[in-house]
Amino acid sequence: MTVEVTGVYGRVSRAIMLATTALVAPVALAQEAPQDAAQASDAVDGTEIIVTAQKRSENLQNVPISIQALGTQKLEQLNVASFDDYAKLLPSVSFQSFGPGQTQLSFRGITSGGDGLRGGSQPTAAVYLDEVPVTTIGNAVDLHVYDIARVEALSGPQGTLFGASSLAGTLRIIPNKPDASGFAGRMDVAVNKVGEGGTGGSAEAFVNLPLSDRAAVRLMGFYQRDAGYIDNIPGTRTYVLGDTDPNTNVTINNDALVQDNFNTTETMGGRAALKVDLDDNWTVQPSVLYQYQKTRGSFLFDPRRGDLKVTDYTPSFNRDAWALATLTIQGKLGNWDVTYAGGYFDRKLENQSDYSEYTVAYDAFEGSYYTNFPTADGGFLNPTQIFRGHDAFTKQNHELRIASPTTDRFRMVAGFFYQRQTDRITADYFIPGLAGIPNSPAVPKAGDNLFATRAYRVDRDYAAFIDGSFDLTPELTLSAGLRTFIVKNSLDGFSGFQSNTTNPNCIPVVDDNRVCDNFNKVTNQSGETHRINLTWKVDSDRLLYATYSTGYRPGGNNRRPNVNPYVADTLTNYEFGFKTSWFDRKLRLNGAVFYEKWNQLQFGLSPVGSAGITNIYNAGNARVYGAEMDFNLRLGGLTLSGAGTYIDAELTTNFCSFDASGNPDCTLGVIAAPKGTRLPIQPRFKGNMIARYEFDLGTAKAFVQGSMLHQSSSSSYLTTFESSLLGRTNAFQTFDFSMGAKIGGFDIAAFIENAFDRRGILSINTACTPTICGASRRFYPIKPQIFGIKLGHDL
Repeated sequence: MTVEVTGVYGRVSRAIMLATTALVAPVALAQEAPQDAAQASDAVDGTEIIVTAQKRSENLQNVPISIQALGTQKLEQLNVASFDDYAKLLPSVSFQSFGPGQTQLSFRGITSGGDGLRGGSQPTAAVYLDEVPVTTIGNAVDLHVYDIARVEALSGPQGTLFGASSLAGTLRIIPNKPDASGFAGRMDVAVNKVGEGGTGGSAEAFVNLPLSDRAAVRLMGFYQRDAGYIDNIPGTRTYVLGDTDPNTNVTINNDALVQDNFNTTETMGGRAALKVDLDDNWTVQPSVLYQYQKTRGSFLFDPRRGDLKVTDYTPSFNRDAWALATLTIQGKLGNWDVTYAGGYFDRKLENQSDYSEYTVAYDAFEGSYYTNFPTADGGFLNPTQIFRGHDAFTKQNHELRIASPTTDRFRMVAGFFYQRQTDRITADYFIPGLAGIPNSPAVPKAGDNLFATRAYRVDRDYAAFIDGSFDLTPELTLSAGLRTFIVKNSLDGFSGFQSNTTNPNCIPVVDDNRVCDNFNKVTNQSGETHRINLTWKVDSDRLLYATYSTGYRPGGNNRRPNVNPYVADTLTNYEFGFKTSWFDRKLRLNGAVFYEKWNQLQFGLSPVGSAGITNIYNAGNARVYGAEMDFNLRLGGLTLSGAGTYIDAELTTNFCSFDASGNPDCTLGVIAAPKGTRLPIQPRFKGNMIARYEFDLGTAKAFVQGSMLHQSSSSSYLTTFESSLLGRTNAFQTFDFSMGAKIGGFDIAAFIENAFDRRGILSINTACTPTICGASRRFYPIKPQIFGIKLGHDL
């Protein structure tokens, strides 16, 4: 791991050198609006929130799109530290996960439940850190939330301004910026205890240091340890090795791995940001962010073994190390704002998981090929397979845009965007000792692998965009946007068994760790996304809007040489919404209703005869009806807030099954999922309610707070067979409570999350394709009951 982290720092160093060079170059680049305004994430009267969802700093209540924003105060009040924490507060966001750093997120039910393959579809939702996309194929980054200005969840297609992977929505995380107006700093420490699990805690701090009246630096660092709550309990299994002679049976146990509360997480990292005002109009802001996260054990439990219990036979872990270097240059040309935003992102992922459920299935159904391995001493090898995947992601992006004055009757934002992202993919399906046995079926040059993937993927995105607004009257505004783009995808490498190295498609490779390449595919596509919006400003406190918008996700190639490519899927969104404030702005009430048509949705499926190898297919068409609403009410010291989303999403065409070559076989009457099947992952209803009361307690400022989350049931698979095997999750409610006080510069709070220890299940996953393993399922639960104390001090 040391080599990996050093590699990350090396790339970051090169990015910083490039950024430094850019600072002294005579480049006429700048930003759309003073970023200082954007830092006012929680407003003066408790209802105003400033967002940059349209590439301008605007009051949330004046932005005619469906957006949920969690500002600094809300994030602190609700003890938000990770993706799972804030995702539960965003009703339009759903996700499927195998644990921290292993999550695929979506908006408004636009998910097939089959995303996450490194060589497969791009995500349906984008993730941005401030101005820079950090979306990667597979799993979203799990940024530790501290010293964050706000989290913005933009629902619906956002491709006009945010481009690739914004088919269904965009999640933006905006850190606090350096501030030259004065010193600021804070330290926070916390300890917590899982009800019947282990003990964890965190230490966090930031400092804002003015260097002059025109320059400041902001530094942040943290360490967090999350305790485990899943037990790996003893178990044995016997392999018959495809033989009828019981003397050939191999019996194994997991005694060496038995452990209580074995699913722990450690996360550490920091951020350094500099802001320099070159003059009254020009500002440069370089920054570097680094995070390292390691998990151990499984975050899914096996209901056959009991509540929060598993029987794993091989070690499991996930390591996620990433760094991001960014540069933003902002200023003015005349009275127009100009922005350059660039970034270099480097991410290393290494994951190992128990693959033995596949081995059990292979032993029962596939005969001796996968399990019967005689050794030199006359015995038989333990055939238990282990999966280990490694991804080396890089991403560089550059955006240059201009924005006209916000006071003009006609306003516009226009620009150019370029992005290049790569992934060097290594996937090992290995059996320890396989390469050393006589007549080994191991893949050449791939160690003990029975099956191996060595691939290199490159995605390029070239785009131009324009978004304009025209005030037809002082109250009525017409807006429109257009983004044109060219995307290029290449995927080459090897994926297969030893037998695949001798087929005619296999091209010898020199000086590499794979014996040959059996696929080399390139896809070039072009297209456009657009939107039209009509906004009626009824008065200073009420706004109505209607939007028509589209989204686009490029297609691509499957890694198997004989499987057909998949085509782009598109989304059309029709939306009506409102932003309102009432009773002298004590009450904020926002909402939207929408209808979305999803055409040629992309889906990952392992067809019969493919030995569990997953390909991407176009499953057909779907539609989504939905409604979103959120409110905030202040009554003196009492604040009530809440949000909810209703989603009705289903297929509008039959999804055909496929043969092993990727050919549809609806003509044979085989339907993988019929018309009317509900889309997976997103519950029909998800909502939350929060009550907070603040009061004086002597010289202290005290508070008590309670919150409730409700989520209805959902399925985790789109296809009928798999869904019937795994079943649906049940609806659940959870309750969180906290209380505390601020005395001088100190804050102390006690909290209990999931107070009644409800076992809510977010998704039902499997470490083995249901087609192969049947009802071998594992549940991804919400966090169990957690008690904690947190102490903070303003420096």
